[in-house]
Amino acid sequence: MSERIRVTDRLSLDPDELSFTAIRASGPGGQNVNKVSNAVQLRFDAAASASLPAQVRERLIRLAGRRATGEGVIVLTAQRHRSQERNREDAVARLVALIAEAAIVQPPRRPTRPSAGAKARRLEAKSVRAGIKSARARPRLDD
Repeated sequence: MSERIRVTDRLSLDPDELSFTAIRASGPGGQNVNKVSNAVQLRFDAAASASLPAQVRERLIRLAGRRATGEGVIVLTAQRHRSQERNREDAVARLVALIAEAAIVQPPRRPTRPSAGAKARRLEAKSVRAGIKSARARPRLDD
């Protein structure tokens, strides 16, 4: 049995939930560019993951954005490094960072109202600005 991937103190992933595919990297690569599949595509079925609580799952899929498919599978492509093993480690590290970010619960926003002083300052600034603009206008005949 392989060791679990630790995300936070309370959260860890089963490595069996991750699937890797070697693909050819895009961009420059010299002689190896058309021969060696160094890039790695990591697929993680977040919607069906038993390792994640439901709330973390939902936030993770929302946070993943375009990297998540309609079925809730997160697809990450890593091609920064020249070796497949380092690209695999990079993809796992990026997934762990994404899950750790999704595990943080944001406190709900408490709606606030502007203070009386803030309202007064706003109205004063508006009247000053209105005075500046009216001073630019052509003088009226009845003055």
